[in-house]
Amino acid sequence: MSLLKDILYKVAIEAVKGSTDVAIHKLDFDSRKIGSNDIFVAIRGSVSDGHDFIEKAIQLGAVAIVCDTFPEKIEKEVTYVLVKDTNTAMAFMAANFFGDPSQHLKLVGITGTNGKTTIASLLFQLFQKAGFKVGLLSTVKIVVDTIEYKATHTTPDSIAINHYLKEMVDQGVEYCFMEVSSHGIHQKRTEGLHFVGGIFTNLSHDHLDYHPTFAEYRDVKKSFFDHLPKTAFALSNIDDKNGQIVLQNTTARKRSYALKSYADYKAQILENQLSGLLLKINGNEVWVKLIGTFNAYNLLAIYGAAVELGLESLEVLRLLSDLESVSGRFQFIVSATNITAIVDYAHTPDALDNVLKTINDIRTKNEQLITVVGCGGNRDKTKRPIMADIATALSDKAILTSDNPREEDPEAIINEMEQGVAPQNYKKVLSITDRKQAIKTACQLAQPNDIILIAGKGHETYQEVKGIRHHFDDMETIKEILEQLNK
Repeated sequence: MSLLKDILYKVAIEAVKGSTDVAIHKLDFDSRKIGSNDIFVAIRGSVSDGHDFIEKAIQLGAVAIVCDTFPEKIEKEVTYVLVKDTNTAMAFMAANFFGDPSQHLKLVGITGTNGKTTIASLLFQLFQKAGFKVGLLSTVKIVVDTIEYKATHTTPDSIAINHYLKEMVDQGVEYCFMEVSSHGIHQKRTEGLHFVGGIFTNLSHDHLDYHPTFAEYRDVKKSFFDHLPKTAFALSNIDDKNGQIVLQNTTARKRSYALKSYADYKAQILENQLSGLLLKINGNEVWVKLIGTFNAYNLLAIYGAAVELGLESLEVLRLLSDLESVSGRFQFIVSATNITAIVDYAHTPDALDNVLKTINDIRTKNEQLITVVGCGGNRDKTKRPIMADIATALSDKAILTSDNPREEDPEAIINEMEQGVAPQNYKKVLSITDRKQAIKTACQLAQPNDIILIAGKGHETYQEVKGIRHHFDDMETIKEILEQLNK
């Protein structure tokens, strides 16, 4: 147990009612999980306000309440701590409670619209191959050395982050690679963490359902670099027009990577095939198993980060050549009839454009490219027509279908996508609401040597409809359908 006064170290406190010399068992922001001798942190969320559950938390055993407004009813035996922002307070409290674990390992944060999962996962893989104990906090999974946990958010809440970091420290982990989302930064989930490095991938149209403007979305990402310490490195993709902007105010060591611009870490694509890429990185050639220009950027960021973290450059190139692709990121299979099926997480206009252009660069044009794509419900609606326009413009056939409709009507989502289809591409388009049927139709339309891209869900093994998650795995589904059609 820890004392409340120690857990409140570095927290900007506005007022206190009660004693801070109280022993604490744990802290939580979910009133349902509160028990005896716990702290309840009242968080104002988009769906509910934790301040409405203060009384319930006390009934369940909370001995301390952290809030931004004192409740009307004050219990004598409970300590109330008033702060300006409970999200920020919780982040510092979580770090203190778990012994400030980020100070005891080398934590690197990766932020940007696309590429975060690939870079974090492959850095994890590379450092493991180099012989280190490594941790990973990603959209796909959370890993503590060799122990895997299921991920529920790109960036977990600050209590969960520090819990996993503490476990990593206990297991002797030396490096941790962490995806840092705009939501996570904005909601202060990364406050109080000590980063030895930050990587900026790129910035494009996404999350404008959450951020009111693109400028705010960019500035939230930028704020991550603004807060990096002088001892850290800030590695940015300067081929992206926002690459220099995110570095403007950072005191960290500024480093750049690029394919087109002068940079500290520079690469050239010598060959781009379905079997891999031949790259020249800072004058040295390396063959890698990943494909596409977008992966050339990802690999260059990985190379730069590894060198900044102290690995020898030629050893990093050797390790790059041995890396395997990440689940749901340009994963492909070839059927018995020579149909290539690709599953990719591309769920933003920029990511879909990158994947389709990569396929078009590699293919001979003697085969059809059939794209199956949908857009998520209860998310940024403005990208729906753009996604459909890209899919139809860059494919021979496009099937618009459901992604995760969530609480929305899937047919209404598809109707909004259809608004973006250019007249000259009308004949290319089919709209099939049922995702499995859409994938099956793509397989039935495909001839030997054709390519099918299934975009949007990637690694996900569920489909969320009306708030309920049903099992659905794109790769599993297309393998099953292709095998049935080959019989």
